[in-house]
Amino acid sequence: MTLRLYNTLTRAKDVFTPIDPKAVRMYVCGPTVYDYAHIGNARPIIVFDVLFRLLRHLYGADHVTYVRNITDIDDKINARAKEEGVPIGDLTSRTTRQFHQDIAALNVLEPTHEPRATGTIPEIVALIEMLVAKGHAYEAEGHVLFDVPSMKDYGKLSRRPLDDMIAGARIDVAPYKRGEMDFVLWKPSTPDLPGWDSPWGRGRPGWHIECSAMSWKHLGETFDIHGGGIDLIFPHHENEVAQSRCAFGLKVMANIWMHNGFLQIDGQKMSKSLGNFLTINEVLNDWPGEVVRFNMLRTHYRQPIDWTVKGLEESTRILDGFYNTAASRLTEDVRIAAPVLEALCDDLNTPRAIAELHALDRPNFQMELGATLNALGFTGRHVEEKAAKIDEHKVNELIAARIAARAAKNWAESDRLRAAIDALGVVVMDNKDGTTSWEVKS
Repeated sequence: MTLRLYNTLTRAKDVFTPIDPKAVRMYVCGPTVYDYAHIGNARPIIVFDVLFRLLRHLYGADHVTYVRNITDIDDKINARAKEEGVPIGDLTSRTTRQFHQDIAALNVLEPTHEPRATGTIPEIVALIEMLVAKGHAYEAEGHVLFDVPSMKDYGKLSRRPLDDMIAGARIDVAPYKRGEMDFVLWKPSTPDLPGWDSPWGRGRPGWHIECSAMSWKHLGETFDIHGGGIDLIFPHHENEVAQSRCAFGLKVMANIWMHNGFLQIDGQKMSKSLGNFLTINEVLNDWPGEVVRFNMLRTHYRQPIDWTVKGLEESTRILDGFYNTAASRLTEDVRIAAPVLEALCDDLNTPRAIAELHALDRPNFQMELGATLNALGFTGRHVEEKAAKIDEHKVNELIAARIAARAAKNWAESDRLRAAIDALGVVVMDNKDGTTSWEVKS
């Protein structure tokens, strides 16, 4: 089946043709670990997990390499560690551990490699040395900067007007810059900040060069797919392209660039000032991870998503309905039904894939539904966890008391006991002979 993916570089759905079908390679920008990851950060984690699963299905699990990085050296990290009065390593270890715990609940596969910027310093230094040697970077006052005018087609990925690019580059305004758009590859570190020895003195890398070095280390000079949020197109991904292409003298860094859309909370941009800022951890306190995952996939990855309680409730109802139909077939097999696969091969059209799941939501397709759900990361784990928490002895006691109340025609007490049973997450089945069974609510 032909896989087509929307390519930000070409602004079109391109047929995916891997450089080497036996070694498909994908890089996705991961979190900067200075705090809890917000719910918007979960979107690329889930979207590219689905793509990872799809690529494994099409090319074989042993033929796909997925790299998702951890940025553990950054000015935000330095500022937060100073604010908390803790060593930087302690902060990044704690926040990375929390990130892993949060995304594990989303049923995402572990990437093949998860490099950290601090573990890639030799490659970062080597890459900067290449750029300096080729005339694409220069040293100034202990800094090394990329010389943007040295790259004739800079801006090809984002296609922004020159004035917009200049405005974006002014984050790094400094008197030692030759050009307004030049950006930092290496900067000096004071004794209280993390730093490494380099040909330009003790210092630390800029953000953009970290991803160029990590992708090069694990995937090579050119690879198949680079992904991330739409907010990373400029300047981060544009600058990655510039660094990697100029260092290696290539026309492309990655053949296909994919970007997921923004996430809004009840129609508004998520913001701490608006009081609607949600972390993944906070959302998981109220909703099962598989529901969060499903809710993300009900909107096409390139479209903005409106995150609402109503949407989560609807996702819970739909997903539990699928689980009720699939029942024991959920974990028996891992394969994607043909109509769902066709939808996913059309630029990860997950809303259409979910529509095809609805078509399988019937007893005679139980096996196909269960296998497909399982392949897409939906195992019914939260239903099992919910069932495991039920105190069966307590439920049976309440049911016996309710039977006695009904026999005594004490309807108020009967209703109170039914509500108590309901609160335990259980549904009782009544018939003309009385209460005969109960089951865990889906």
